[in-house]
Amino acid sequence: MSSVIVDWLTTSGPFAIFISILLNVVISVAGVIPSVFITAANITVFGFGTGLVISFLGECIGALVSFWLYRKGIQRLNPRILNKNKWLVKLQHTHGKDAFFIILMLRILPFIPSGMINLAAALSKTSITLCFIASSLGKLPALLIEAYSVQHVLESTMSENIILAVIAFVIFIIFYIVRKRNQSK
Repeated sequence: MSSVIVDWLTTSGPFAIFISILLNVVISVAGVIPSVFITAANITVFGFGTGLVISFLGECIGALVSFWLYRKGIQRLNPRILNKNKWLVKLQHTHGKDAFFIILMLRILPFIPSGMINLAAALSKTSITLCFIASSLGKLPALLIEAYSVQHVLESTMSENIILAVIAFVIFIIFYIVRKRNQSK
């Protein structure tokens, strides 16, 4: 996936930054696609520093657009998936500095999809400005960790990548089994 994005960016000339940010917005609105592919492509095409800045801008703008679209359109729905996480449920009923700190904390945590955070924030009483600031501040450390991880994978050998993939797969299986056991109790 990342190589396709790299091809798009390298062949789009002066529009590469705009296309990258637009892809981040689309991924943010979709809410289920990981942005790591765009981060990897940005680092490959633009270098680590510039790629990181472009990814950060794309994620911030994506969070803003998602929040606005969700608030305008999806607010009428009652998505049950948000009721599975106590912090997302709490966010729906908060505003002001409490909502700010919940959004900030949720953005830093790597295991909660951005789309769920955007949706919960849009369903809450949070202002778009507060959500944007908290999201931007929370995305910075999360994106730094993601970018350094991507950089390491891009620079590693094939055997190191295979080992990382096996470890990730084992962790995923363990997480899945533990989650299924907790749900059956």
